[in-house]
Amino acid sequence: MSQIEQRLQELGITLPPSPEPRFTYLPCNQTGNLIYLSGQDCRINGELMYEGKLGREVSIEQGQAAARQTIINCLSVMKGYLGDLDRVVKVVKMLAFVNSAPGFGDQPYVINGASDLLVEVFGEQGKHARSAIGTSDLPFHTPVEIELILEVRD
Repeated sequence: MSQIEQRLQELGITLPPSPEPRFTYLPCNQTGNLIYLSGQDCRINGELMYEGKLGREVSIEQGQAAARQTIINCLSVMKGYLGDLDRVVKVVKMLAFVNSAPGFGDQPYVINGASDLLVEVFGEQGKHARSAIGTSDLPFHTPVEIELILEVRD
């Protein structure tokens, strides 16, 4: 068992199968030693765990849980593409969108649910540059969407 798989097991995380895209895009695209993950959301078994805007229908705590689930889904895509998560050298950048009600400005608190999990899983290699952006809506009214850029080894 790989080190990252063992770490996920210690954290009580079972990765779902890598989802198939429903539209015309690649869930993961590689150039050189960089992998770009398309935006993922907080689905569990095909259903959003929460729906709506932070600061209205979704609390900060629920948003953090949604961000955490979104990273689990990102890990699933990474595993499906790489085969072995130990190939990840480091998480380079996270671009996170938060479906925000007017006046909601706590996007960084919400996205810490994602950042914290990356550090729990990858240690120092999980620390990353990040943008947490509030949006007026997201596809299917998901509260959080996250893209990642990763450095990988062969």
